[in-house]
Amino acid sequence: MKKTISFFLFLCISLLSAGAADVENVKPVKNIILLIPDGTSLATVSMARWYQWYLNADKPNLHIDPYLCGTVRTHSSNAPIGDSAPTTSCYMTGYPSLTGFVSTYPVSDPGNDIYPTDSARAYQPLVTILEAAKLVQNKAAGLVFTCEFPHATPADCSAHSYKRGRYDWIAPQMVHNDLSVVIGGGVSLLSPESEAYLRSNGYGVFKDDIKGMRDYSGDKMWSLFCPKEMAFDLDRDSTKEPSLEEMTRTAIGKLSRNENGFFLMVEGSKVDWAAHSNDPIGMTTDFLAFDRACQAAIEFAKKDGQTAVIIVPDHGNSGISIGSSRCPGYDKLTKDQLFGAFSKQKLTAEGIAKKLNAVPTSEVQSVFSQYAGFELSDDELKALNNCKDYKNSPIPEAQRSEKDVHPSLYSGSLTTFVAKVMTSRTCFGFTTGGHTGEEVFLAAYHPQGSLPMGMHTNIELNHYMAALFGLNGQLDGLTATYFAPHSQVFKDLTTEIIPAKDEKGSPTLVVKNKKKQLTITPNTNLVKAGKKGQEEIRLKSVVVYVDKNNTFYLPTSLADYFKQ
Repeated sequence: MKKTISFFLFLCISLLSAGAADVENVKPVKNIILLIPDGTSLATVSMARWYQWYLNADKPNLHIDPYLCGTVRTHSSNAPIGDSAPTTSCYMTGYPSLTGFVSTYPVSDPGNDIYPTDSARAYQPLVTILEAAKLVQNKAAGLVFTCEFPHATPADCSAHSYKRGRYDWIAPQMVHNDLSVVIGGGVSLLSPESEAYLRSNGYGVFKDDIKGMRDYSGDKMWSLFCPKEMAFDLDRDSTKEPSLEEMTRTAIGKLSRNENGFFLMVEGSKVDWAAHSNDPIGMTTDFLAFDRACQAAIEFAKKDGQTAVIIVPDHGNSGISIGSSRCPGYDKLTKDQLFGAFSKQKLTAEGIAKKLNAVPTSEVQSVFSQYAGFELSDDELKALNNCKDYKNSPIPEAQRSEKDVHPSLYSGSLTTFVAKVMTSRTCFGFTTGGHTGEEVFLAAYHPQGSLPMGMHTNIELNHYMAALFGLNGQLDGLTATYFAPHSQVFKDLTTEIIPAKDEKGSPTLVVKNKKKQLTITPNTNLVKAGKKGQEEIRLKSVVVYVDKNNTFYLPTSLADYFKQ
């Protein structure tokens, strides 16, 4: 009965989202490169294009421009506005999900669910297109990003959790999902156990080692930079951190050696972060860095002839506009008036904030003059000195007060203050420091022209990618096979869940009959077999435990151990 209900719901979703994506006629390819500029509204793209053209008259267009083909309506399962976790989850799994959910089936929200939801499947991990490519077709898989590796978007490709902040669950899942190439931020989040697993399985592991990454000739690699997220491109020390373009080219070079093909996700992570801070120069320059990564992907695809490229944000952010009510007559301003002062900003707000905390207060004006193109007014200096995290303020921290700051300048943090004063020298505006619900752009390249034209839902984009790999309609079946509830898999056996020893630990599932025993821990692909755990079974997928329903989700094939 449950299978019938699930199929009916899948059919409903397919019918509701049908129309724009003619998946039956999509010509399959060997490789997919999915590029996601996180939190990128269309106005951000326009700003980046204008900024680039203003600085270089020979570059009026972005690299993505010839491939723009439509828009995507992106949302969570019960709301038109979503964060990165459920929106990228939908691209990867074909199901919208809830705020904070990482490739996990949503909990029903009756009356608000945008598509029908099966309450019986709540919290079930959902096989992603990346995992399907590995499981069914033995393709290589890679991730490139500038945030820390367990962050929402990369996690959505290769991990499962109803809480995106549980890096202690997500990080080991990503490691044990046996991805071929991972390049991005998060050195401090790779545990000794995870590093040992990678090294013992033939990976080159590089931590803050750009030379090691560049010199390594092996196919399998994890290369991480910075304790958590990497720097904004404008602030980046190129001797220590590679560009997103270089990371993309490196990943493609290794993944393309797999004779079965590959799936690669590249995220321009910090466009979103700059948008949250209302930092136009950070948004613009990180998007341009992303655009150069897109060029690298498209160059490879055209030369290779067997690769499709999809470029799409996961959601909008900040409600940025070129033009603001702060500037009377802004609609008549020249390009010099709109972009002249903006072009003099040489660091992001975060970059300038770090400079301010590194120099004496006497050098504040020279920092702003050199890196922002202006000096602070008396009111702005006062606001700066009242920022709680300004280390060199002449005002003791306990005496700093927002009451002494003009309302338009109060920020709460040094970076936000810097972003506000930098934006005040422009005629750009923001409606929020959070996510927004407008449709996002879609660009694509296909060697035989099977392009997703027009307006799509985020569900349809998943169907398009599945069709590219010849996996139409297979993800649900794979989920049932690899993420089945333990009570279903071991229904005729004795099972016991042993609670974790402490809050940071994980429970253990013990399954046994008179002769055999399995000891199963979550967030790994390794299962101990035998009464003393003397044997080890290596799975093709990871085991996920959900405390909300006290359930282990694991492959149905584990039941075969007791039949031998």
